[in-house]
Amino acid sequence: MFWTYAIFSEKFNKIYVGHTNDLQRRIIEHNGLIEFKYWTASYRPWTLFYSISFETRSQAMAEEKRLKSGAGRRMLRGILKQGVESAPGG
Repeated sequence: MFWTYAIFSEKFNKIYVGHTNDLQRRIIEHNGLIEFKYWTASYRPWTLFYSISFETRSQAMAEEKRLKSGAGRRMLRGILKQGVESAPGG
């Protein structure tokens, strides 16, 4: 199984979109709990706010590409906005 995911850095108002075959490990890597140096290291901490599973890597990569488009970014920002508005005091 493969995952396409989006994480959010509230501190820097950044979204990162990627794909992986091990979602839990990947989120740990982005947050620096395992020592890897990625672009995301500069914008910690990250929170997972969107994920979807696929049978094949090519399907996950296609979804990643879609989410990195203008329409995909707008959709992700909309998901974040809904989460803030539905939160207590939001």
